Amino acid sequence: MNDEERSFEELQRELEDVVARLERGDVPVDEAIALFKRGEALYRACVERLEQAELRIETLARDRTE
Repeated sequence: MNDEERSFEELQRELEDVVARLERGDVPVDEAIALFKRGEALYRACVERLEQAELRIETLARDRTE
């Protein structure tokens, strides 16, 4: 399953796992770089999901007042 098919919560959980592994500092440099890249991708996916949700909420609120 790719990131576009996963829920926000799933993406966030994986991001938290990536951050925890990086914070422990016990991964080899090459793996740390790969984890950092993955973390960036997950962060962008989470931000995009939140922005989409915000737009939907704004639309619903606007439609409700019309």
